[in-house]
Amino acid sequence: MGAALGRLRKRSEFLAVAATNRRWTSPGVVLQARKFSADDAPPAEPGLRVGFTATRKVGNAVARNRAKRRLRAAVRDVIGQAPEASLSPYADLVLVARQATLDRPYDALKTDLVTAMGRLGIIRQ
Repeated sequence: MGAALGRLRKRSEFLAVAATNRRWTSPGVVLQARKFSADDAPPAEPGLRVGFTATRKVGNAVARNRAKRRLRAAVRDVIGQAPEASLSPYADLVLVARQATLDRPYDALKTDLVTAMGRLGIIRQ
């Protein structure tokens, strides 16, 4: 069973994640991460909080929504399959869809996500 998965909803939360300058770019997704340290005040609830975004470069509204749906499904699969002990207890993630998100095979998209999460220290492999 995976960890609790919250959502980032406010623009200020997205900007706080972007301000940390911790990101990993892969062909299918750009992952931005903010890990909370002992000095930071973590959110009230432990677990990951995730936000999804797609710029107009991805396409029209239909294409952007499809890209975000694919990313939401990939996150659910990756987090759901990961042992809870391997996940960072407090972290915020922002997934930015790319043009390739629409056409990339789903397994490759999940692999991109796992690689990015591993590189940013969100998941221990």
